[in-house]
Amino acid sequence: MSLSIGLIVDGYVKLNDRSALENLLTHRRELLQKLNCVTGIDPKEAMAQVSQEITVIEKAIAALARE
Repeated sequence: MSLSIGLIVDGYVKLNDRSALENLLTHRRELLQKLNCVTGIDPKEAMAQVSQEITVIEKAIAALARE
């Protein structure tokens, strides 16, 4: 996972901004879907990165739900 997505997610958690996390999650899921359709290059590395980011965002949303 990139440091930047971790910092962004941590910031949204500290602000208790579930909506922003959900928007970020939606964006990453759309990005993953688009990467899955890419031809001409091998997007596996990018897809793995986005999948890791999705996992981090989902965990943050779950943590907010427990509060």
